[in-house]
Amino acid sequence: MPEMDTGDTAWILASAALVMFMTPGLALFYGGLVRSKNVLGTIMQSFFALGLVSVLFMMFGYTLAFGTDVGSIIGGLDFAFLRGVGAEPFANAPTIPHNVYMIFQMMFAVITPALITGAVAERMKFKGYVMFLALWSILVYSPVAHWVWGGGWLGFAEGGVAALDFAGGTVVHINAGIAALACIIYMGKRKGYPQEAIRPHNVPMVILGASILWFGWFGFNGGSALGANGLAGTAFVATHLAAAAAILGWLIPEWIQHKAPTTIGAATGAVAGLVAITPAAGFVEPWAAVLIGFAGGLVCYIFVSLKPKLGYDDSLDVVGVHFVGGIVGALLTGVFATLAVNEAGADGLLYGNPGQFMKQLIAVVATVVYSFVASMVILFVTDKLVGVRVSEDDEQMGLDLSQHSETAYTAEGGGTSIHS
Repeated sequence: MPEMDTGDTAWILASAALVMFMTPGLALFYGGLVRSKNVLGTIMQSFFALGLVSVLFMMFGYTLAFGTDVGSIIGGLDFAFLRGVGAEPFANAPTIPHNVYMIFQMMFAVITPALITGAVAERMKFKGYVMFLALWSILVYSPVAHWVWGGGWLGFAEGGVAALDFAGGTVVHINAGIAALACIIYMGKRKGYPQEAIRPHNVPMVILGASILWFGWFGFNGGSALGANGLAGTAFVATHLAAAAAILGWLIPEWIQHKAPTTIGAATGAVAGLVAITPAAGFVEPWAAVLIGFAGGLVCYIFVSLKPKLGYDDSLDVVGVHFVGGIVGALLTGVFATLAVNEAGADGLLYGNPGQFMKQLIAVVATVVYSFVASMVILFVTDKLVGVRVSEDDEQMGLDLSQHSETAYTAEGGGTSIHS
């Protein structure tokens, strides 16, 4: 058995901090993309997830995801309230303390439902969001995490599908992306969309948020090696190259179509590449990471460009980037994965194993079906109990005032609360 390693422990602690920082980065990324009257409401949704989901993950989320397997579907309650989760090693990561593995996984659980908020930005009631966030993190995120990483039926447990997902293509991005589509369908369009122009209010904030996400993603993917080792380096390199290539994959068609490359396009393209490489980061060569990233940027740009024709109001392109980019990455993992990079993985289609592509497809379909149906049920229950959409007057006023009684900006240049 491997022994506990201080270097591995230090790297995973640092990676957990990097992933935690991604959620405030997401808040800035989303906050810059909305109108000024909704910036605090949008930021609050991500920031609040840090509080609520962390506590719920400690209580039930972690054990349901990584507790002793029950029927290949869910984890048992042996780790409820972190009982027995201390400084001893854990089978999933035997060179680091169990509590270090847990806190790393907690940060994934936090950011995943926060991603959904971009799809329904500027129109979701905060009370409804809180209830949806709580139910979704327990009933959707934890089961899917168990299926893939916790010994469930999609992973490498005996009799499992053995789909590859290094850092969350299915668990995080496809899972959140299809839930975002469910929210869009259930809640409908923003008032005035698409007749009125709805433009980002602070583009520098968008770039700052995207940069923080890129920075944090090194922990997101590199930390998923669960050690300070060569595999972490491989994932780190793949992560950066994919994001870089995706900027090109997005901007080239945008430049051709609209005669100008935009900074928002560059930021969104980078995020699309980071999404696409997430499931593949620890399984592919650097040249394949470039192709996956470029494909992520290109395909996501095409899909987002079709949004007006498809007629749905995905406020900040969560479906077009995280859902579509996650599918691109998950499927291309089944093409470019190679045992030469990671002996614990599998060869993909390019290396003579077409069956791996089919395994990836099974994981994608299973995640899409479960998350969409469960999200719709949660939305229905939440709507009946507390409501999910603000009134037309509150939407017109903006979420900052109507939901939080404060504004981000005043004529004097500073934010204020009506209670101050």
